[in-house]
Amino acid sequence: MEKWIGKVAVVTGASSGIGAETCRQLVDRGMVVVGFARRLEKLQALQKELNGKRGKFHFVKVDLCSEENIVKAFKWVKSTLKSVDVLVNNAGVYKDSDVVEGNPGDWKLMFDTNVLASCICSKETVKIMKELKINGHIVNINSDVGHYPPTLMPNFIIYGATKLSSVSITESLREQLALQELPIRVTSISPGLVNTEMVKEFYDLLKLEPSNIADAILYALAVPQSVNITEIIIRPTGETMLPYIKSAMNIN
Repeated sequence: MEKWIGKVAVVTGASSGIGAETCRQLVDRGMVVVGFARRLEKLQALQKELNGKRGKFHFVKVDLCSEENIVKAFKWVKSTLKSVDVLVNNAGVYKDSDVVEGNPGDWKLMFDTNVLASCICSKETVKIMKELKINGHIVNINSDVGHYPPTLMPNFIIYGATKLSSVSITESLREQLALQELPIRVTSISPGLVNTEMVKEFYDLLKLEPSNIADAILYALAVPQSVNITEIIIRPTGETMLPYIKSAMNIN
């Protein structure tokens, strides 16, 4: 990680869970990190926690469902810190929702946050990286349900569709940047359920911790520039889908 000391990373969904832990790990290793999130008080608390560490933590209050908000935030980062070297698209929303009885408002929120926000953040980041000729890295935090849609778990159908979209877009982005011969690596990291606020209703089933995912991000960043870790799927040892299916379908 020595090559990233002093470099600028943007982390979305930075106020808690995987995002907050990623900010901690990157700051500990000397990076200048900007957290994007809506909950100002949590961002302020994280900044206080990270004060005096090897790197530095900044934050911008951002509604990731607003393109205007996102574009404005990246303009602040570029004008203030002069670069974006790493982007971690971590922000995500899960709503218990299916096609037959689900709320279209929940569907829109999930697609806006899990798919469109990631695309807009990537677009703004690539624009800066191209202009400044940066050897950059974009990491998208996806989900294992983006690889194996949970057809027996109706409440995960829409969320799974957003993650299936994001997994596909991540690989397409990597291919597009490679065809343009840009030195920007792209990585998809797809965890199973992680112990975060987003899936607290599955608390008894959670075996992965945010630090497990942050470790994978660090691994992908740390390899030589000539190596692109394109995809990582992370599950607890011995996991099967049966307990999740039973929980989702209220089967004892």
